[in-house]
Amino acid sequence: MKRENRKNILFRYGSIVALILLLSMRIVYKLADNTVMSADKWNAKAAATLSSIDTILPVRGNILAADGSVLATNMRVYTPTIDFRVPKFDEKYYKQAIDSLADSLAKYFPERDRKAWGEYLARPLKKKKENRTRSFPIVKKLSYDQWRLVRTFPFLKARPKITGLYKQEELARVRPYGDMARRSIGAVGQTKTVKVPFGIYGLEKALDSLLTGQVGYSKKVPLTSAIVDWTDMPPVDGYDVLTTIDIKMQDIVETELNKVLDVCKADWGTAVLMEVGTGDIKAIVNLERNAESGETYIESLNYAVRRVEPGSVVKALSLLIAMEDGRVPNLNKVYSTGSNMRIGNTSLQDCSKSDTLSLNRALEISSNIVTSKMILDAYRDDPGRFYTRIKQSGFLDRFHTGIAEEVAPRIDSLGAKDLVSLTRQSFGYATEISPLYTCALYNAIAGGGRFVRPRLVRGVRGNGIDSVCPVSYVRDHICSEATAKELRTMLHKVVWGPRGTARRIVKSDKVEIAGKTGTANMIRDGKYVRGISRLSFCGFFPYDNPRYTCMVVVAYPRETWRSPETTSGRVVKNVAEAMFARGMLGNSTDYKTDTQRQGDYPVYYACLDNNVAAVHGLIGGGSKAMLAKPSKVKSGVPNVIGLGLREALEILEKAGYNVKFTGSGYVSAQTPTPGTASKPGTKVTLTLHE
Repeated sequence: MKRENRKNILFRYGSIVALILLLSMRIVYKLADNTVMSADKWNAKAAATLSSIDTILPVRGNILAADGSVLATNMRVYTPTIDFRVPKFDEKYYKQAIDSLADSLAKYFPERDRKAWGEYLARPLKKKKENRTRSFPIVKKLSYDQWRLVRTFPFLKARPKITGLYKQEELARVRPYGDMARRSIGAVGQTKTVKVPFGIYGLEKALDSLLTGQVGYSKKVPLTSAIVDWTDMPPVDGYDVLTTIDIKMQDIVETELNKVLDVCKADWGTAVLMEVGTGDIKAIVNLERNAESGETYIESLNYAVRRVEPGSVVKALSLLIAMEDGRVPNLNKVYSTGSNMRIGNTSLQDCSKSDTLSLNRALEISSNIVTSKMILDAYRDDPGRFYTRIKQSGFLDRFHTGIAEEVAPRIDSLGAKDLVSLTRQSFGYATEISPLYTCALYNAIAGGGRFVRPRLVRGVRGNGIDSVCPVSYVRDHICSEATAKELRTMLHKVVWGPRGTARRIVKSDKVEIAGKTGTANMIRDGKYVRGISRLSFCGFFPYDNPRYTCMVVVAYPRETWRSPETTSGRVVKNVAEAMFARGMLGNSTDYKTDTQRQGDYPVYYACLDNNVAAVHGLIGGGSKAMLAKPSKVKSGVPNVIGLGLREALEILEKAGYNVKFTGSGYVSAQTPTPGTASKPGTKVTLTLHE
């Protein structure tokens, strides 16, 4: 027995020694192979690793409103993902948890119902284990709080070793205000080859080089213990771009345009609000009928910078050019009108019901015949000069507003005998002009002839720079102050004259508006189709001291309102009155009396500065004037009845309530009633009365 045990022990020791010798020989061989025989191969691989350069993406700059509010920014988002091929994935546990997990997802992410979520979660299990995905997204692009919430759901709250749960992180471009001015602000995109986000339209595209910044570079560096990434050139983050957009004005314009489009069922509409003194684009809205629902309107193509036939709003340009060229010696000159006029083989129709009409009333009733005869008298012998003078005015120059899709107007040069095209151009046909350019023209007329350049970018910030772009001019003057004054008077008659084409709707007892209506019929098969029109109104306000110019186009309305004044003109009037109600037109917080009373005191509403003395005289009557104050409530919804809109908004929003209002003037009623116990976040509806 002892000999047999000794033999077994020696055999075991011999086997172990042999294995150790073989392993040692293998180690020696590999050492020799790596350091001598295959040294060139491994040295080349190490050199390739150390020489590789990786890119470090910069942070894209923000787009800001005029007050610094963020219109577009970057936000880190998270996508919870399941790896179905982790070694310890608990498939049985996953199957049992699908129903409860679907319940949680349906509750917090209702884009799918419970059944749809269950089917979605079970989909990867239909494949063989070796073919299942290693990155199954549960919900895409969540905030950090949402990611933490998902981790508390059934199954997903277990250890990642058995759930395969991990998160994918990325920077996404977000717009805190949703679709507000979306087409003008723009969007970004990426491709498989271009990983740096780049602008694809709007400001994001026009200012892409400023917003993108500069890519950084890193390389591998060998240290004593490891090879690490070494930043060779750090990335330079993009600049923040400060725009001229005013959030409150943008909201007003968008709301008023949407209301009119809803009623008249138009295909699309666009509006531009511009500040007279600076050319700042305070609001720019593009709404188009939602093709899917057919009811709502959504931000779509940037119609504000797309060229279309403008219609009669361009008559102001024709008069301006002829007057500045010294071809209109007398604005009181009377022309014969009638119902039509022939130029060659073309018959020109007119809306005028008079046999004669003076030139200074041509804009008031929008007479095509008077405008055409005026232009023929001025340029019959040299039609080409009309185009030349328009070009010299700067109206055909690119404005470089910062909007990528901006295009200059198309007005063709004219031959020596092309009188038909000359007359058609004079009243807005055979030309293509974007609403933005028309707005800039009227802005110049409102500003005494100074042709200020429209701008959407006010400055840039970042990397130690905080610059402001100065106000610039296309031309110092597109016309003289005298010409601008005459045109303002003629445009005033459009709204306030006895036969003005906008007298019925646009006339307001709060804001004095001047402007021009325009209609352009749609072209089909090379012919104009009556009744299918783009309806325009461009106006400025307040008339005595213009502060803002507003251009609105409503395209192809189908119901109720079918004229420029009832559609586009209505939008401009409503915008002006809403801005007045919020104190945006230089009006003060002084008051005048109204017939309604609260308690022993009259209820007042805001008026213009130049009426302050007269108002004090009316309400004072030699005695002490008192301002009505609403009674206070101890709890619940605050009482704002009798206050102006600004004060009411401040009180209610500070208390945490969402506010919706109708009408203009002071608050005459509110729902829920004052003192009602309502949680913060409840909608409070205010009814305003003049």
